[in-house]
Amino acid sequence: MARECSIVVVGAGVVGLAAAAALARAGRFVVVLERNGGIAREITSRNSQVIHAGLYYPKGSHKAVLCVAGRELLYERCAAQAIPHRRTGKLVVATNEREVSFLERLAAQGVGNGAPGLELVDGAAVRRLEPAVRAVAALYSPASGIVDAHAFALSFAAEAEAHGATIALEAELVGVEPAGGGYKLGVRRRGGELETLRCDGVVNAAGLGAERVAQLAGIDTLARGWRIHPCKGDYFALAPGAPLRFERLVYPVPAGAGLGIHATLDLGGRIRFGPDAEYVDKEDYRVDARKAERFAEAVRRYVPSLEAAWLSPDQAGVRPKLQGPGEGFRD
Repeated sequence: MARECSIVVVGAGVVGLAAAAALARAGRFVVVLERNGGIAREITSRNSQVIHAGLYYPKGSHKAVLCVAGRELLYERCAAQAIPHRRTGKLVVATNEREVSFLERLAAQGVGNGAPGLELVDGAAVRRLEPAVRAVAALYSPASGIVDAHAFALSFAAEAEAHGATIALEAELVGVEPAGGGYKLGVRRRGGELETLRCDGVVNAAGLGAERVAQLAGIDTLARGWRIHPCKGDYFALAPGAPLRFERLVYPVPAGAGLGIHATLDLGGRIRFGPDAEYVDKEDYRVDARKAERFAEAVRRYVPSLEAAWLSPDQAGVRPKLQGPGEGFRD
């Protein structure tokens, strides 16, 4: 690893790698520090791998603006670089009349954000689109889709390295000191040895570790409202022989800390349900098999034929949230 560089990016998830690729393309000498033994091993790979259309965020918020712009950039990059992806479309389903009013508000918000082609459909249309689903109405989003998130991240890693960036694995940032208009960083490598790296600037893309990185740089994260609240979500996979098929993503009306336990597809046609949402104190990627009945009960609200015996533990992810338990939207 170089002893000096222009920019250090902390974290080799998709955000850090995209930043590294852009900076390297602009002529900066970039070093990416990743504490794991490979790229994209945490948040990037432990999620639903869904391309969102821009429905869920308040108009004008950073999340709304970046989701809509990022969706099209993502599809363009996938098409240009043959990254596996598919525009599956998505149904957000209402199982009673009270939830229909939520769909109407969600549709208006999505249109305001720039989500294209949104359509409110009735229960009969839902059954034609997805015969296993029972709902009184749904919001159909044709621009939603799925992507191979690891392949997407690899494309940025390859681009960054092609423009001279270095990706240092098993390299954990442990110290940040201002030094001559830049920074002196302490980096712990595999085996515990410490190295010093000097740079002009630091990009904090450390995901669950982003608050710690900010604190190393002397930032009072509590005073700024930047405390990270880890929120765990488990997934269960549908048995290959189960008599259920979906062609689209199917989401319930959101409740609580997440978007609800939804039905997702991967590019091989495998079906998963999840995630749930549970605030936790530490990273723990074990999935409790005893949750199968709870998952089945939640999904049966819109897929009444689902049986718990068809579900098996799949994976878990832990996402960093600015809002804690019971708190509202944070941008």
